[in-house]
Amino acid sequence: MFELLFKYPASAFSKGQLVLLGAWPVWTLVLAIAAGAAALGWLVWRRRLVLGPLGRAASLWVLQAAFLALLLLMLWRPALSIATLKPQQNIVGVLIDDSKSMAIAENGATRRDQAAKALDSGLLQSLKDRFQVRLYRVGDGAARMEKTEQLNAAAPVTRLSDALRQVAAESSNLPVGAFVLLTDGADNSGGVDPETIATLRQHRIPVHTVGFGFEALSHDVELSDLQLPPRTLADSRVLAQVAIRQSGFAGQSVRLTLRDSGKALASQSVVLGSDGAEQIVSVLFNAGPAGVRNLEASIEPLQGEANASNNRLTRVMDVDGAKPRVLYIEGEPRWEFKFIRRAIDEDKSLKLASILRTTQNKIYRQGVESENELAQGFPTKPEELFAFQGLIIGSVEANWFTNSQQELIKEFADRRGGGVLFLGGRFGLSDGGYNQPPFTEMLPVDLPSGKNTYHPQSAATVELTQAGRDSLLTRLIDNPDANVERWKKLPYLMNWQDPGSPKKGALTLVEMSPGGSTRKLPALITENYGHGRTAVFATSGSWRWQMLQPLADQTHEIFWQQMLRWLVSGSPGRLVLTTSKSLLADQQRVHLRAEVRDKLYETASDAQVEAHILGPDGLSERVALRPDPRERGVYTADWDAPKPGSYLTEAIARRGDEELGRDVLTFRREDGVAENFHTEQNRELLEKLSSQTGGRYYRPGEVKQLANEIEYSESGITVRETRDLWNMPVVFLLALALRASEWVLRRRWGVI
Repeated sequence: MFELLFKYPASAFSKGQLVLLGAWPVWTLVLAIAAGAAALGWLVWRRRLVLGPLGRAASLWVLQAAFLALLLLMLWRPALSIATLKPQQNIVGVLIDDSKSMAIAENGATRRDQAAKALDSGLLQSLKDRFQVRLYRVGDGAARMEKTEQLNAAAPVTRLSDALRQVAAESSNLPVGAFVLLTDGADNSGGVDPETIATLRQHRIPVHTVGFGFEALSHDVELSDLQLPPRTLADSRVLAQVAIRQSGFAGQSVRLTLRDSGKALASQSVVLGSDGAEQIVSVLFNAGPAGVRNLEASIEPLQGEANASNNRLTRVMDVDGAKPRVLYIEGEPRWEFKFIRRAIDEDKSLKLASILRTTQNKIYRQGVESENELAQGFPTKPEELFAFQGLIIGSVEANWFTNSQQELIKEFADRRGGGVLFLGGRFGLSDGGYNQPPFTEMLPVDLPSGKNTYHPQSAATVELTQAGRDSLLTRLIDNPDANVERWKKLPYLMNWQDPGSPKKGALTLVEMSPGGSTRKLPALITENYGHGRTAVFATSGSWRWQMLQPLADQTHEIFWQQMLRWLVSGSPGRLVLTTSKSLLADQQRVHLRAEVRDKLYETASDAQVEAHILGPDGLSERVALRPDPRERGVYTADWDAPKPGSYLTEAIARRGDEELGRDVLTFRREDGVAENFHTEQNRELLEKLSSQTGGRYYRPGEVKQLANEIEYSESGITVRETRDLWNMPVVFLLALALRASEWVLRRRWGVI
């Protein structure tokens, strides 16, 4: 519409300069307009009595003066001075997406056919009439072709950045006027990166994008994401988060199933939400024994579904066979100590060592790995305490620990990344003097300032908060609603303690109501602290959950096993190996990152780190990781996985002959899957690419004017031209509108 009215594209006006080609200078135009307006004003003033109110005369004068000014301006020959591309001396690269997503049929034709039709219906010829045109098919790169019949929409991936960089590099010494990109924008590499944008802008190459495909899902159910922890302990409960998007099937029920190498682990019915909205579904399952899990979430295709290939997702999870160690320090013999030890003895994935103070100067050790371990009581050296991943502090006074031991407990959570749990008791929390530094810093609550917060002869009922409903730590039963009711029916607690108020950022998972009152106090509070985590369980009476229920009831065991697993979860070793992607979907490159610490868990920047990678068909390769200059103690490497399949990577860090640590990581490469997901047109990406490079986004029906747009590119070989503006259709329409407005007003006022 703009070009129809103004004769030239909007870009021509934004890039060009307005000039007057008339023989007379500009000041004479201004003088003529002023003189003409004055003369018209005098004539109108003479007829003011006939015209009536002064406002009528003023309106007619404005319309007549504007018409006169428009005529005089046209006599001075307005024109647009602009640089245009020289005919047949500039190259235009036409890049057509040839990936599998372009084979999706919409409105009776595939996207590939729609793109070919847009080119063959005049666009390609109009470009060839003015420029030298090079055709490229785009997949994981760009390949030259001669005609659109060579498109087959079979490329397994779309990497727009790689294709644009490649074509820009190939034509870096040639005059390039523009790139035209025909695509649905379903890029599998995360979008067009800033480096590619910078390269295009440096060469001043505008990218005009033409978008194909519906901008929203159409009669499709898609598993858009599957979130799993990269690793977990053997036999742990794991919560998988599955993201579902759909269109056209709102309110229908589907069966979501989670499988491990074909074996069903969990299955549940899901009622699909509203069209276009992402729906998060939680699936709880048992991790099973140690090993690598190739977990697949899937939904059976629905009748009439357009794309069934995006109904399943695969992720890799490493089930760790290591047995984390937890140290439990208790200041007095009590039932809670006995029942906690009994619950953990049944969990073969955890090791619990304990120190029980039987008298003021005598301790009793259990679960130690050697005769000398903990022989002198609570550790005094970092390397002794840091050998554990979790720490439980029971009913023992804060001042029973020396100042250095107190600081060591703080560093255990902060620097080492361990978990620390504080229990209620006669000598716990405020009554034990823990409302003093350094404990005040690490506790997830602000403890009461006084004593007598422990109530040994008072009962309290418990219930979950909303945060507790969503937490795996407090999941006694798989079904969340049934789990809430199960907590309400637990035997009441005796020996509860007032823990004070939770800190900002802490989570209260369980609340208690003392004496059956409506007053609620936090009972179980957690918080992340430094590299680790801390928690308060404000009671010493959870043992009643075992004693006052049937012998076969596992509530107490499940709670404490999950509590200790939470305590050690995420507690790092001295080497932590990670990757940003555990699944390489139609990609080869994996980025390995190792964070290395010494025995004191200080960052080690002088280590030698090597990864040993085992892959399909007996592949075995060693890769050296180099120090990252941006992060102390971090070592990285990029490696290309040559074949699809699962890969096992073990990294070892050494300092001379000393081994600092080792870790194992699993990742997987899959080909031919990326194009099945997010198949709707990514218009946002295409508009951003075109706007940042000086181009424009087009719908398929708008491409006829694309050649005219490219003509005004500032790239390539240009020539300065002047284009007349006096004969623009909008000038005639404006003149007609001015005269018609005057006639309408005169007729209404009866002064014709």
